[in-house]
Amino acid sequence: MVDGTTMRQQYSTAYKARVVQELLREDKTVAQIAAETGIHPNHLGRWRTTAIQGLPSLFDRRDATEDLKATHEREMTELYAEIGRLTTQVAWLKKNLASTMSRAERVALVEQAQPELPLSIVFGKYIQGHAHI
Repeated sequence: MVDGTTMRQQYSTAYKARVVQELLREDKTVAQIAAETGIHPNHLGRWRTTAIQGLPSLFDRRDATEDLKATHEREMTELYAEIGRLTTQVAWLKKNLASTMSRAERVALVEQAQPELPLSIVFGKYIQGHAHI
């Protein structure tokens, strides 16, 4: 103690796990393991308690991961379906829009003020009124 404070020893999670495994094997007493590691028996007891209390959450995480994977797969399927619909609509537009509307009418469908949605609502009504995609 140089300045009146002591530095607490910090152990890695891997080291704690190895010590707890040794405790759970019960080949040695807590006092023996404490003497070998230089860690107070009460501290080892807290590590063991923490590990035992945390075991159920290991299995919960696996279930949560499986739920996330299923949700991800469902969203991917929906997105690919949407991509397919949009690809079909674009192909239809390329084929039919040029032949049914003048250039001025097509330019009028483009809204310059909204770059996120460049085609006006009128365009959606046009598609509904003329053909099914």
